[in-house]
Amino acid sequence: MLNRKNKLLLLKVLSLFSVVRGYNILVIALAQYLASIYILAPELPVRSVVLDLNLFVIVLASALVIAGGYIINNFYDAEKDLINKPRKSMLDRLVSQRFKLTTYFVLNFIAVFAASYVSFKAVFFFSSYIFGIWIYSHKLKRIPFLGNFISATLAITPFFVVFVYYKNLQAVIFVHAVFLFLLILAREIVKDLENISGDLAQNYRTIPIIYGARTAKLLISFLIFLTLVPSLLLIFRFDVGHMNFYFVFCVLLLLLFIMMLFKAKARKDYVWLHNIIKLIIVMGVFSILLIDIDLVLNRIV
Repeated sequence: MLNRKNKLLLLKVLSLFSVVRGYNILVIALAQYLASIYILAPELPVRSVVLDLNLFVIVLASALVIAGGYIINNFYDAEKDLINKPRKSMLDRLVSQRFKLTTYFVLNFIAVFAASYVSFKAVFFFSSYIFGIWIYSHKLKRIPFLGNFISATLAITPFFVVFVYYKNLQAVIFVHAVFLFLLILAREIVKDLENISGDLAQNYRTIPIIYGARTAKLLISFLIFLTLVPSLLLIFRFDVGHMNFYFVFCVLLLLLFIMMLFKAKARKDYVWLHNIIKLIIVMGVFSILLIDIDLVLNRIV
């Protein structure tokens, strides 16, 4: 049995894990590795990719910067989250704001220091990434659409750094990136609909607040229809192995999403829509394995 002190310590660890959204970071790190193996460097043996120390440092630095980004975002959104996510907010508040800021600076310092192992360009990249996340959290997220656009851009940045590392300029990679970017951008506007109560209380100028929920829904629908374009290209134009079944499923699910979107009225409806997009993204990470199901057997050595 845990005593009171150990229970409090465990709760604080869970609180910090909640603040940095450790589950999201694990999925992103896995996605970076799978994208490297199956999409960015398919000609290399699996072992050489997995054991590449430079790639490991890049993934580690990405994880640390993203964790720091969640912390600084949580710091600026503390009051808003108390309205939109009261239960999660109460758990997050078990860790003091001072400790969160200290952790934020430590994580970013370690990330930049680790990046110095790879190259000076990596140091510059991650320093810029850290600054981009801070300026977004501090200023840009309050600007309608621009804040959404910057947020989606920052979300795909960890994949961009791996793309640069392998210098793979194939069109199929660009189409994958467009699909993911449009999906995340649509999710950001859904989150604005979901969090409209807290945004109103904190004077955030989001698209639903300024232009209304209907305009926000029309914009989301437009982005989802745009998402169908790279989906269909990846099904019919590019060779993505059995991953084409994933994109077929995405097309059907996104059409259902649009129908549900215009029926949505309450916050719980937007939470469902948000979760549908999250499901598509997470499934997409694991469906990368379907690009070449014989890969582990043929390229493990």
